[in-house]
Amino acid sequence: MASSIGGARPRLAGKLFTILAVMLLTSFAGAASAAIRTGGAPTPAGGPPPPGSPGGAADENPSAGALTVVSAKTFPRKSFYYGVRYPRLSYTIASTQAQNDLRIDVVDSTGRAVRTFYRNDVAPNVASTVRWDGTAANGRPARNGKYSFRISAQTGAPAARHAARSSALSLGFALYGFAFPVLGPHDFGQTGARFGAGRSGHTHQGHDVMANCGLPIVAARGGRVRYSGYQGAAGNYVVIDGKGTGYDTAYMHLLRPSLLRAGDLVRTGQPIGLVGSTGSSTACHLHFEIWTAPGWYEGGSPIDPLPQLLRWDRYS
Repeated sequence: MASSIGGARPRLAGKLFTILAVMLLTSFAGAASAAIRTGGAPTPAGGPPPPGSPGGAADENPSAGALTVVSAKTFPRKSFYYGVRYPRLSYTIASTQAQNDLRIDVVDSTGRAVRTFYRNDVAPNVASTVRWDGTAANGRPARNGKYSFRISAQTGAPAARHAARSSALSLGFALYGFAFPVLGPHDFGQTGARFGAGRSGHTHQGHDVMANCGLPIVAARGGRVRYSGYQGAAGNYVVIDGKGTGYDTAYMHLLRPSLLRAGDLVRTGQPIGLVGSTGSSTACHLHFEIWTAPGWYEGGSPIDPLPQLLRWDRYS
Protein backbone atom coordinates (compact mmCIF):
# COMPACT_ATOMS: atom_id res chain seq x y z
CA MET A 1 0.00 0.00 0.00
CA ALA A 2 1.32 3.40 -0.91
CA SER A 3 2.09 5.85 1.83
CA SER A 4 1.02 9.41 1.12
CA ILE A 5 0.83 12.76 2.84
CA GLY A 6 -1.96 14.96 4.14
CA GLY A 7 -2.06 17.16 7.22
CA ALA A 8 0.61 19.80 7.75
CA ARG A 9 1.24 22.48 5.14
CA PRO A 10 4.02 21.36 2.82
CA ARG A 11 7.07 23.64 2.92
CA LEU A 12 9.84 24.00 0.43
CA ALA A 13 12.61 21.77 1.72
CA GLY A 14 16.14 21.46 0.44
CA LYS A 15 17.61 22.94 -2.66
CA LEU A 16 15.77 22.32 -5.93
CA PHE A 17 18.11 20.65 -8.37
CA THR A 18 18.12 21.73 -12.00
CA ILE A 19 17.37 19.36 -14.83
CA LEU A 20 17.52 20.12 -18.51
CA ALA A 21 14.17 20.75 -20.15
CA VAL A 22 14.98 18.28 -22.87
CA MET A 23 15.02 15.42 -20.34
CA LEU A 24 11.45 16.04 -19.26
CA LEU A 25 10.23 16.68 -22.79
CA THR A 26 11.75 13.37 -23.87
CA SER A 27 9.87 11.63 -21.06
CA PHE A 28 6.62 13.08 -22.39
CA ALA A 29 7.26 12.01 -25.98
CA GLY A 30 5.84 8.52 -25.52
CA ALA A 31 2.58 10.00 -24.29
CA ALA A 32 2.16 12.55 -27.04
CA SER A 33 -0.36 10.55 -29.05
CA ALA A 34 -2.45 9.78 -25.95
CA ALA A 35 -2.42 13.43 -24.95
CA ILE A 36 -3.54 14.49 -28.40
CA ARG A 37 -6.43 12.03 -28.31
CA THR A 38 -7.68 13.63 -25.10
CA GLY A 39 -7.29 17.18 -26.32
CA GLY A 40 -4.17 17.64 -24.23
CA ALA A 41 -0.73 18.96 -25.14
CA PRO A 42 2.16 16.58 -25.89
CA THR A 43 4.59 19.00 -24.22
CA PRO A 44 4.29 21.59 -21.44
CA ALA A 45 3.30 24.82 -23.19
CA GLY A 46 2.63 27.88 -21.06
CA GLY A 47 0.09 30.57 -21.78
CA PRO A 48 -3.64 30.51 -22.31
CA PRO A 49 -5.27 28.72 -25.25
CA PRO A 50 -5.79 30.79 -28.39
CA PRO A 51 -9.01 32.81 -28.18
CA GLY A 52 -12.23 31.45 -29.56
CA SER A 53 -13.77 32.97 -32.67
CA PRO A 54 -15.81 36.17 -32.19
CA GLY A 55 -19.54 35.67 -32.20
CA GLY A 56 -20.18 38.38 -34.75
CA ALA A 57 -23.53 40.12 -35.29
CA ALA A 58 -26.50 39.20 -37.39
CA ASP A 59 -27.05 41.12 -40.62
CA GLU A 60 -29.89 43.66 -40.35
CA ASN A 61 -31.35 42.37 -43.64
CA PRO A 62 -30.08 38.80 -43.95
CA SER A 63 -30.05 37.06 -47.28
CA ALA A 64 -28.94 33.63 -48.46
CA GLY A 65 -29.49 31.31 -51.38
CA ALA A 66 -30.38 27.65 -51.27
CA LEU A 67 -27.55 26.34 -49.09
CA THR A 68 -25.76 23.02 -49.20
CA VAL A 69 -22.99 21.98 -46.81
CA VAL A 70 -20.40 20.58 -49.17
CA SER A 71 -17.88 19.63 -46.47
CA ALA A 72 -17.67 20.06 -42.72
CA LYS A 73 -15.22 18.64 -40.21
CA THR A 74 -14.80 19.20 -36.49
CA PHE A 75 -11.47 18.69 -34.71
CA PRO A 76 -10.70 17.36 -32.16
CA ARG A 77 -13.56 14.97 -31.46
CA LYS A 78 -12.95 15.36 -27.72
CA SER A 79 -12.03 18.69 -26.11
CA PHE A 80 -11.70 20.18 -22.64
CA TYR A 81 -12.71 23.58 -21.36
CA TYR A 82 -9.62 25.82 -21.18
CA GLY A 83 -7.80 23.03 -22.96
CA VAL A 84 -5.07 23.04 -25.54
CA ARG A 85 -7.33 22.58 -28.54
CA TYR A 86 -10.77 24.14 -28.76
CA PRO A 87 -13.43 22.50 -30.96
CA ARG A 88 -12.93 23.87 -34.45
CA LEU A 89 -15.34 23.60 -37.37
CA SER A 90 -13.95 23.82 -40.89
CA TYR A 91 -16.72 24.04 -43.48
CA THR A 92 -17.51 24.87 -47.08
CA ILE A 93 -20.94 25.69 -48.48
CA ALA A 94 -22.50 25.73 -51.91
CA SER A 95 -25.24 28.24 -52.66
CA THR A 96 -27.34 29.72 -55.42
CA GLN A 97 -26.15 33.15 -54.23
CA ALA A 98 -22.74 34.74 -54.35
CA GLN A 99 -23.01 36.14 -50.78
CA ASN A 100 -24.75 34.39 -47.87
CA ASP A 101 -25.51 35.42 -44.30
CA LEU A 102 -24.97 32.36 -42.10
CA ARG A 103 -25.77 31.38 -38.55
CA ILE A 104 -23.63 28.66 -36.97
CA ASP A 105 -24.96 27.23 -33.72
CA VAL A 106 -23.28 24.99 -31.19
CA VAL A 107 -26.09 22.68 -30.15
CA ASP A 108 -26.26 20.20 -27.28
CA SER A 109 -27.65 16.66 -27.43
CA THR A 110 -31.22 18.00 -27.18
CA GLY A 111 -30.73 20.33 -30.16
CA ARG A 112 -30.71 23.46 -27.99
CA ALA A 113 -28.29 26.17 -29.14
CA VAL A 114 -25.77 27.03 -26.41
CA ARG A 115 -23.67 29.44 -28.48
CA THR A 116 -24.21 31.20 -31.81
CA PHE A 117 -21.79 32.62 -34.39
CA TYR A 118 -22.94 34.97 -37.15
CA ARG A 119 -21.07 35.12 -40.42
CA ASN A 120 -22.12 37.62 -43.10
CA ASP A 121 -21.43 37.62 -46.84
CA VAL A 122 -19.98 34.12 -46.94
CA ALA A 123 -19.05 33.05 -50.46
CA PRO A 124 -19.70 29.52 -51.71
CA ASN A 125 -16.84 27.07 -52.26
CA VAL A 126 -14.54 28.93 -49.87
CA ALA A 127 -13.29 27.11 -46.76
CA SER A 128 -14.14 28.87 -43.49
CA THR A 129 -13.53 28.06 -39.81
CA VAL A 130 -15.11 28.71 -36.42
CA ARG A 131 -13.40 27.92 -33.11
CA TRP A 132 -15.53 27.60 -29.95
CA ASP A 133 -13.86 28.25 -26.59
CA GLY A 134 -16.40 26.18 -24.65
CA THR A 135 -18.22 29.18 -23.19
CA ALA A 136 -22.01 29.18 -23.36
CA ALA A 137 -24.14 32.21 -24.22
CA ASN A 138 -24.40 33.08 -20.51
CA GLY A 139 -20.61 33.45 -20.28
CA ARG A 140 -20.13 30.29 -18.20
CA PRO A 141 -18.41 27.05 -19.21
CA ALA A 142 -20.76 24.75 -21.11
CA ARG A 143 -21.88 21.53 -19.46
CA ASN A 144 -20.13 18.24 -20.10
CA GLY A 145 -21.60 16.37 -23.02
CA LYS A 146 -21.99 15.76 -26.71
CA TYR A 147 -22.31 18.75 -29.02
CA SER A 148 -22.56 19.50 -32.70
CA PHE A 149 -22.23 22.47 -35.02
CA ARG A 150 -25.35 23.43 -37.01
CA ILE A 151 -25.07 25.57 -40.13
CA SER A 152 -28.07 27.52 -41.39
CA ALA A 153 -29.01 30.76 -43.09
CA GLN A 154 -29.75 33.72 -40.83
CA THR A 155 -33.18 33.73 -42.47
CA GLY A 156 -33.85 30.47 -40.67
CA ALA A 157 -33.47 28.04 -43.55
CA PRO A 158 -31.24 25.07 -42.64
CA ALA A 159 -28.37 24.15 -44.90
CA ALA A 160 -28.91 20.85 -46.67
CA ARG A 161 -26.25 18.18 -46.46
CA HIS A 162 -24.92 17.10 -49.83
CA ALA A 163 -25.63 13.38 -50.08
CA ALA A 164 -22.74 12.76 -52.44
CA ARG A 165 -20.30 14.26 -49.98
CA SER A 166 -21.83 12.90 -46.76
CA SER A 167 -18.56 11.20 -45.84
CA ALA A 168 -16.95 14.66 -45.62
CA LEU A 169 -19.46 15.85 -43.02
CA SER A 170 -18.41 15.55 -39.38
CA LEU A 171 -20.08 18.06 -37.10
CA GLY A 172 -20.23 16.24 -33.75
CA PHE A 173 -17.79 16.39 -30.83
CA ALA A 174 -17.61 16.12 -27.04
CA LEU A 175 -16.66 18.83 -24.55
CA TYR A 176 -15.71 18.23 -20.92
CA GLY A 177 -14.69 20.53 -18.10
CA PHE A 178 -12.07 18.26 -16.54
CA ALA A 179 -9.56 15.63 -17.65
CA PHE A 180 -8.54 12.54 -15.71
CA PRO A 181 -5.06 13.34 -14.36
CA VAL A 182 -3.24 10.09 -15.26
CA LEU A 183 -2.67 9.05 -18.89
CA GLY A 184 -2.39 5.28 -18.78
CA PRO A 185 -3.44 2.18 -16.82
CA HIS A 186 -4.35 2.90 -13.19
CA ASP A 187 -6.56 1.86 -10.31
CA PHE A 188 -7.90 3.54 -7.20
CA GLY A 189 -6.15 1.46 -4.57
CA GLN A 190 -7.57 -0.02 -1.40
CA THR A 191 -8.97 1.61 1.73
CA GLY A 192 -5.64 3.16 2.66
CA ALA A 193 -5.64 5.15 -0.60
CA ARG A 194 -8.88 6.93 0.26
CA PHE A 195 -9.49 10.43 1.54
CA GLY A 196 -9.61 10.43 5.36
CA ALA A 197 -7.57 7.25 5.81
CA GLY A 198 -5.35 7.25 8.85
CA ARG A 199 -1.78 8.46 8.63
CA SER A 200 0.85 9.03 11.30
CA GLY A 201 -0.37 12.11 13.17
CA HIS A 202 -2.97 13.12 10.58
CA THR A 203 -5.50 11.87 8.07
CA HIS A 204 -5.13 11.47 4.32
CA GLN A 205 -6.19 14.67 2.55
CA GLY A 206 -6.43 13.29 -0.98
CA HIS A 207 -6.80 10.09 -2.96
CA ASP A 208 -3.99 7.89 -4.30
CA VAL A 209 -4.30 6.85 -7.95
CA MET A 210 -2.08 3.82 -8.35
CA ALA A 211 -0.12 3.76 -11.63
CA ASN A 212 3.30 2.82 -12.95
CA CYS A 213 6.11 5.28 -12.45
CA GLY A 214 6.77 7.32 -15.58
CA LEU A 215 3.17 7.61 -16.80
CA PRO A 216 2.21 11.20 -17.69
CA ILE A 217 0.19 13.34 -15.29
CA VAL A 218 -1.97 16.07 -16.81
CA ALA A 219 -3.80 19.03 -15.33
CA ALA A 220 -7.34 18.01 -14.42
CA ARG A 221 -8.33 21.64 -14.96
CA GLY A 222 -6.22 24.37 -16.46
CA GLY A 223 -5.46 27.56 -14.59
CA ARG A 224 -2.58 29.26 -12.84
CA VAL A 225 0.14 27.40 -10.94
CA ARG A 226 0.07 28.26 -7.25
CA TYR A 227 3.10 26.21 -6.25
CA SER A 228 5.72 23.96 -7.82
CA GLY A 229 8.53 22.50 -5.79
CA TYR A 230 9.66 19.78 -3.41
CA GLN A 231 8.75 18.87 0.16
CA GLY A 232 9.87 15.94 2.25
CA ALA A 233 6.46 14.31 2.50
CA ALA A 234 4.89 15.41 -0.80
CA GLY A 235 8.00 14.88 -2.90
CA ASN A 236 7.90 16.79 -6.18
CA TYR A 237 4.49 18.41 -6.48
CA VAL A 238 2.40 21.03 -8.26
CA VAL A 239 -0.70 22.97 -7.15
CA ILE A 240 -2.99 24.58 -9.75
CA ASP A 241 -5.79 27.11 -9.24
CA GLY A 242 -8.50 25.75 -11.56
CA LYS A 243 -9.87 28.43 -13.90
CA GLY A 244 -13.45 29.35 -13.14
CA THR A 245 -13.92 26.65 -10.50
CA GLY A 246 -12.95 28.13 -7.13
CA TYR A 247 -11.00 24.91 -6.52
CA ASP A 248 -7.30 24.12 -6.37
CA THR A 249 -5.89 20.75 -7.42
CA ALA A 250 -2.65 19.28 -6.08
CA TYR A 251 -0.48 16.60 -7.70
CA MET A 252 2.15 14.96 -5.50
CA HIS A 253 5.03 12.43 -5.57
CA LEU A 254 6.01 13.35 -9.14
CA LEU A 255 8.93 11.39 -10.55
CA ARG A 256 10.92 14.54 -11.36
CA PRO A 257 10.56 18.25 -10.58
CA SER A 258 8.02 19.88 -12.87
CA LEU A 259 9.20 22.51 -15.31
CA LEU A 260 6.24 24.64 -14.23
CA ARG A 261 6.70 27.54 -11.83
CA ALA A 262 4.31 29.55 -9.67
CA GLY A 263 2.38 31.97 -11.85
CA ASP A 264 2.58 29.87 -15.01
CA LEU A 265 -0.63 29.24 -16.94
CA VAL A 266 -1.57 25.62 -17.54
CA ARG A 267 -4.25 24.21 -19.83
CA THR A 268 -6.68 21.40 -19.11
CA GLY A 269 -5.10 18.13 -20.25
CA GLN A 270 -1.59 19.59 -20.39
CA PRO A 271 1.17 17.28 -19.08
CA ILE A 272 2.61 18.66 -15.84
CA GLY A 273 4.76 15.77 -14.63
CA LEU A 274 5.21 12.00 -14.38
CA VAL A 275 3.90 9.46 -11.89
CA GLY A 276 6.56 8.79 -9.28
CA SER A 277 7.18 7.81 -5.69
CA THR A 278 9.18 10.75 -4.33
CA GLY A 279 8.80 12.04 -0.78
CA SER A 280 6.92 9.95 1.80
CA SER A 281 5.76 7.18 -0.52
CA THR A 282 6.19 3.43 -0.77
CA ALA A 283 4.82 2.80 -4.28
CA CYS A 284 4.35 4.54 -7.61
CA HIS A 285 1.17 6.63 -7.54
CA LEU A 286 -0.35 10.09 -7.89
CA HIS A 287 -1.57 11.63 -4.65
CA PHE A 288 -4.36 13.94 -5.85
CA GLU A 289 -6.10 16.62 -3.77
CA ILE A 290 -8.98 19.06 -4.34
CA TRP A 291 -9.28 22.17 -2.14
CA THR A 292 -12.31 24.43 -1.85
CA ALA A 293 -12.17 28.22 -2.16
CA PRO A 294 -10.28 30.34 -1.31
CA GLY A 295 -7.80 27.58 -2.03
CA TRP A 296 -4.88 25.42 -0.94
CA TYR A 297 -3.79 26.50 2.53
CA GLU A 298 -5.40 29.89 1.95
CA GLY A 299 -8.51 29.18 4.04
CA GLY A 300 -9.95 26.41 1.89
CA SER A 301 -10.49 22.80 2.90
CA PRO A 302 -9.59 19.52 1.22
CA ILE A 303 -12.52 17.43 -0.01
CA ASP A 304 -12.79 13.81 -1.13
CA PRO A 305 -11.72 13.80 -4.80
CA LEU A 306 -12.75 10.21 -5.55
CA PRO A 307 -16.28 10.97 -6.86
CA GLN A 308 -14.82 13.48 -9.32
CA LEU A 309 -11.97 11.16 -10.32
CA LEU A 310 -14.41 8.35 -11.07
CA ARG A 311 -16.57 10.70 -13.15
CA TRP A 312 -13.61 12.03 -15.15
CA ASP A 313 -12.26 8.52 -15.66
CA ARG A 314 -15.44 7.43 -17.44
CA TYR A 315 -14.97 9.79 -20.38
CA SER A 316 -11.23 10.64 -20.47
